[in-house]
Amino acid sequence: MARSARAQEEIRRFLDIGAVQVAELDLDGDEAVLRPGPGSPPVTHGEVFVLVRRRGRPVGTLLGRVPEGADAKAVLAARARAEYAAAQGGEPGQAREAGEPPYTSVVVATRERAGQLARALDSLLAQDHPRFEIVVVDNAPVTSETRELIERKYAERVRYVCEPVPGLAVAHNTGLAGVRGEVVAFTDDDVVADPRWLTELTAPFAADPGLGCSTGLILPARLTTPAQVLLESHGGFAKGFTPRTYDPARPPGDEPLFPFTAGRFGSGANMAFRTDALRSVGGFDPATGAGTAARGGDDLYGFVRVLAQGHRLRYTPSALVWHHHRETWQDLETQAYGYGAGLTAYLTAVLVNRPALLPAFLAKLPRGLAHARALTAVRETEGGGAPGDHDTRTHPWPRRLSRLQRRGMVYGPVGYLRARRALRTRGEGAR
Repeated sequence: MARSARAQEEIRRFLDIGAVQVAELDLDGDEAVLRPGPGSPPVTHGEVFVLVRRRGRPVGTLLGRVPEGADAKAVLAARARAEYAAAQGGEPGQAREAGEPPYTSVVVATRERAGQLARALDSLLAQDHPRFEIVVVDNAPVTSETRELIERKYAERVRYVCEPVPGLAVAHNTGLAGVRGEVVAFTDDDVVADPRWLTELTAPFAADPGLGCSTGLILPARLTTPAQVLLESHGGFAKGFTPRTYDPARPPGDEPLFPFTAGRFGSGANMAFRTDALRSVGGFDPATGAGTAARGGDDLYGFVRVLAQGHRLRYTPSALVWHHHRETWQDLETQAYGYGAGLTAYLTAVLVNRPALLPAFLAKLPRGLAHARALTAVRETEGGGAPGDHDTRTHPWPRRLSRLQRRGMVYGPVGYLRARRALRTRGEGAR
C-alpha cells in the first residue's frame, strides 16, 4: 500500500473508533454493585470498560456490551463472574499488607491546570490513610490561578510551594526537599485517586524495611475520544493485576534487561518512595521530565537509582488512580515522541550519574536494542473493538506514532544534554 494511502487508512481507522463508557463493578458473593467511573454518567447500553473488584479489591478489567433495554448490572456481573470466578478479594477496609501505613507526604506538581488540580485534590483529601500531608508544587507558573485556588479552597489542608524553574523533576525535587513524611508519594493533577489509594500504596513500606519504592495501578477515567480509546487498547498505563516485588539481589528471570526496562515497574502518576532512600540518591535528575528538553524519563530514573542502591520495588495493583488521558491525535503524537525521548534520556541520565552501571548496561545492550524495536513496532490487530483485557490489542497502533517514538528515542540523549546545559545556564546544575 502506498504511503499516502496507508496514512489515509490509518486516519480512517482512528476516526472510526467510538467512545466507550467507564464503570466499576464490585462483586461480593451473589451481590454486585455497579458504579460509573469517576465523573462518568450512569451506565447505559453500548460498550463499557469495566474495572472488576472482588469485595473492593481490583482483580481485572473487561470490555462488555450492554444490549439496549437490558439491565446493565446483570449483564456485566454475569460476564465478570464468568471471567474472574477464581479471583479472591480481601475483607473491605483491611490493608492488604501487614502493618499500619507510615506517615506519608503526597506531592502533586502542577502548572496552569487549576480545574483539574481541584478534582485531584478533592480525591486526595478523601483518602482513608491515617496520617498524611499534601504538598502542591506550582511549576513555573505564569498566572496566580493555582496559588489562589489553594488559598481559597484548601489553605488549611494543602501546603503550596512555588518552583520557578520549569521541569517535572525539578518540581518533584522541590517537593521532596520540604516533605515531612517517612514516605513520599507522587501523583499528577489529572488523576482521581481511589479512596484506598494511599493506604494501599504505602502499607508495603511498613511490611518490608528494605522497600525503597512502590507503584500502583493506573486506569482511564474517561474513554470518550478516539485518542483515549486507542491508548488504552494498547495497555495505557496499566501494569496488570498481579502484585510483584522487584529485588536487585534476586534479578527476575523473566526480565533479562532488569533494571533498565524501568517502564515495566510503574509510572510517575502513581508512585511512592521511602523518603530517605530517594533523598540518598539525590532525588530525580532535574534534566529529565516533562517541561525540559528531555521530554520525560524522570520517574524511570528514580526507579532505577533506588533499585541500584539495593532497595526493593513493589508493584501493588490495589493502589488505584483513575487517569484522564489526553484527548486528541496531536496529544498522541506529542506523547509518542515524548515516551521515546524520555526512555533514552533517562538511560543517559542513569549512566551519567551512576557510571558504575555502564558495564551491566553494555552487556544488556543487544537485547535492549531488540526490545526497543519491539516496543516501537507497528502493532496490528484483527477487527475493531475497544480496551478490555490489557493483554489484548483491539485497535492497530498507527505507523506514524511508531515512527515518532523511534525518532524520540534517537533524540533523547541530545535532549537530556540540552536540558543539563539549560540548568547550568540558570545556575541550577544537573545532579
